[in-house]
Amino acid sequence: MAQNTIGTAFKVTTFGESHGNALGCVIDGCPAGLLLDMHEVQAELDRRKPGAAFKGERNAAVTSRKEADEAEVLSGVFEGKTTGTPIAFVIRNTSQHSKDYGNLAFTFRPGHADWGYFAKYGFRDYRGGGRSSGRETAARVAAGAVARQLLRSLLGDTCKITAYTERAAGVSIEKVDFSQIEENPLRAADSKAAEKMAEKIEEARLAKDSVGGIVSCRITGVPAGLGEPVFGKLDAELSRAMLSIGAIKGIEFGSGFAVADSYGSKNNDSMQAAGDGTGVQLATNNAGGIAGGISTGADIFFRLAVKPVPSIFRCQKTVSVKNEAGSFSYQDTDLVIEGRHDVCLCPRIVPVVEAMAAIVLADLVLQQRSARL
Repeated sequence: MAQNTIGTAFKVTTFGESHGNALGCVIDGCPAGLLLDMHEVQAELDRRKPGAAFKGERNAAVTSRKEADEAEVLSGVFEGKTTGTPIAFVIRNTSQHSKDYGNLAFTFRPGHADWGYFAKYGFRDYRGGGRSSGRETAARVAAGAVARQLLRSLLGDTCKITAYTERAAGVSIEKVDFSQIEENPLRAADSKAAEKMAEKIEEARLAKDSVGGIVSCRITGVPAGLGEPVFGKLDAELSRAMLSIGAIKGIEFGSGFAVADSYGSKNNDSMQAAGDGTGVQLATNNAGGIAGGISTGADIFFRLAVKPVPSIFRCQKTVSVKNEAGSFSYQDTDLVIEGRHDVCLCPRIVPVVEAMAAIVLADLVLQQRSARL
């Protein structure tokens, strides 16, 4: 299978399946000498891992599958520092219930990649979706934790990537308070709104259904000039990274689709010299921190549409396949999905979004170092 790698100067390749022995990643291009904090890597994996309770209480939004998600370093780190050679992480799978997927061997789940994989390859790993499972994102989070530490070493502590749930189950936040994101199980930037979200999510769970939402991300401390002017545009690279996350169905930067009803006189971000005359400031940020594919120095801001979890426990109409004498035949059937599944993906996607943003930025920062004298 091609296209398992993202990045040019900072390359990340992920491998593994949901119900295989393990999954992991290989990071190539990380400079030598970076003091790598594995506790930080593990902390990011803990934010994403399945079965995680919130302050000791069950989180109704997430799957009951429990995995330790402990990252084991295979190469590229010696005495706590990166060596400049490929960094390899492996994360063992320890809680596979593959029998839950036995009825999917010849049946395609609506909303999943089952049919697409089968149409492409004529064969698929039906256990939890195999390579298309959201579990693959654990490897991305491990790589993203390395990228974040690299960004701090290159750009300083002012570079921060913060994602949060803006909307879930039809309930939107009414304010943005970063201090509340890790204080509620939805990772919403408004704890009161999170309570209402949780109520709606529980209603969906009891109804054997699922919900979607919106995850927003704000990145501060990125200097102007990052990104390539044509095919390596910063917003294009971020979009590619975000849309590679299975549940993401849309992205918008800054004012997003609202610009379609705006005027140039209102949408243009007016500019002025910084107070000390050493740079440029923008009065507004409708562009979301990116213009012409290059960072402006303003905060980078984008919003992501997250689809409802496709694995629901209701009877659904679908299709099954038979292989008869080397020829495939298809027939209508009903399907009730079994197993352990999330009800709302937003809280677990938040750390994945941050990880993918960090990987893109680390890649472009390293490219920028060779762009000028």
